[in-house]
Amino acid sequence: MRPILVLPLLTLVLACSTGDNNAATTQFTTPQTRLESPQQALAASGSQPFEVTAVADFNEPWAMTFVPGTPYALITEKPGALKVWQPDGPIRDVAGMPEVAYGGQGGFGDVLLHPDYARNKLVYLSWAELGEGGTAGSAVGRARLDLQAEQPSLQGLEVIWRQQPKVDGNNHFSQRLAFSPDGRYLFITSGERFKFTVAQNLNQNLGKVIRLTPEGGVPSGNPFSNRGQIASQVWSYGHRNILGLAFDGAGHLWAAEMGPRGGDEFNRIERGSNYGWPSVSNGQHYDGSPIPAHSTRPEFNAPEVSWNPVISPSSLVIYNGDAFPAWHGSALIGGLSSQALIRVAIDRTRAREVERWDMGARIREVEQGPDGALWLLEDGQGDSQGRLLRLSPAQ
Repeated sequence: MRPILVLPLLTLVLACSTGDNNAATTQFTTPQTRLESPQQALAASGSQPFEVTAVADFNEPWAMTFVPGTPYALITEKPGALKVWQPDGPIRDVAGMPEVAYGGQGGFGDVLLHPDYARNKLVYLSWAELGEGGTAGSAVGRARLDLQAEQPSLQGLEVIWRQQPKVDGNNHFSQRLAFSPDGRYLFITSGERFKFTVAQNLNQNLGKVIRLTPEGGVPSGNPFSNRGQIASQVWSYGHRNILGLAFDGAGHLWAAEMGPRGGDEFNRIERGSNYGWPSVSNGQHYDGSPIPAHSTRPEFNAPEVSWNPVISPSSLVIYNGDAFPAWHGSALIGGLSSQALIRVAIDRTRAREVERWDMGARIREVEQGPDGALWLLEDGQGDSQGRLLRLSPAQ
């Protein structure tokens, strides 16, 4: 097992530390980068190597991806819409969307293009869907995306994976998506739906990282392929609520995971590994009752980085662009309660936080643009709109 690094913060005042409810209030000495209106740019402050431009507003945006060979980006809105954004033109709605169970942490989730999108036009989506008796669970589907019509649309949407079982409540769906670098495997994060011990149960796919073929089948080489249909999907288990998932240049899979009251994690995801939730955590339960620390149970895979107080990680990219050469190979994590962009340096299989910038708003999504610029989506809860921000190198 790897050593645990628990990070101190710079200058902070902790109100309370709840990763999921995102009520932790952290104050930094770094000046805020808060923009008052779209199209307004703000020069970088002394410790920020970027300029920030707000370019559009969305209704509770959750995820985004750029469409290669076009000026478009696809942006999901949690209540159930998929938007097509372009730099110079109207924001358009995509027709043919699935019915979404919206409420709490549930709703429309991730959007991801097939690695061979230029040929097959396939797009992958995740969302919360209702079951019987008011239960709910995540679903993943794929469809062909038609961007040529006046109104873009999804064609032939099919569900390729579902959380089993559906349960009550509206927390911890996770539902982040990532393709392996070779394009052969689709990875899905499945939250434990605030049900705790299900994360250790291989007969349920809650609290797991799932590995499938692009068609939704179970590939050979999954670690529990001889343990039944549900277990055969599982790549790793003992997870709570993974909201960031990305591969680095060496092919390692990394995840940013919400802890309870303290104990947010940055993990390297390994085949068949058990990450210990809810048996261990570097945080504690919301009622203050303790949870054994990772160091007490070396049989579980410990995080490379642990945060207490929390950052409330929402998203993750491994940067490989040229616009910010100092960031190359680093993980960039969006923070909700921390209202921050966090840079974590990766050294093969080890990691550590090296920089943090206060963005003055809850950051829901981090994405790298085709030109190497970094794009952020604000969470946009309540009366505030979630703005799309472009981060470019400071002049």
